[in-house]
Amino acid sequence: MTAEFAMALPAVVVVLVVAMAAMSLVGEQVRLQGAVAGAARLLGRGDPGAAALVEGAAAGGRLTIVRRGDLVCADAQAPGGLGPLLSITITSSSCALDDAL
Repeated sequence: MTAEFAMALPAVVVVLVVAMAAMSLVGEQVRLQGAVAGAARLLGRGDPGAAALVEGAAAGGRLTIVRRGDLVCADAQAPGGLGPLLSITITSSSCALDDAL
């Protein structure tokens, strides 16, 4: 093993760990966005179960419902990150036409 390789190996490992963490966060964001879009459609139809949809997609996810004129909007927040090492709050929002009016 050369000295150059021994110096470069930790940097490569750090880059790989950061890349995997970023991919994990993006996956959580995509799951939350899909759940929020489904929740907004459910709320627009007046169906119950929108909060359960968000909570099922992201552990610890919270759903906030906001009505804006003819639209019903679902805003969600969920904890994300690498546990105790890096804590990030993931947010997502989606609106649908309020057919229940």
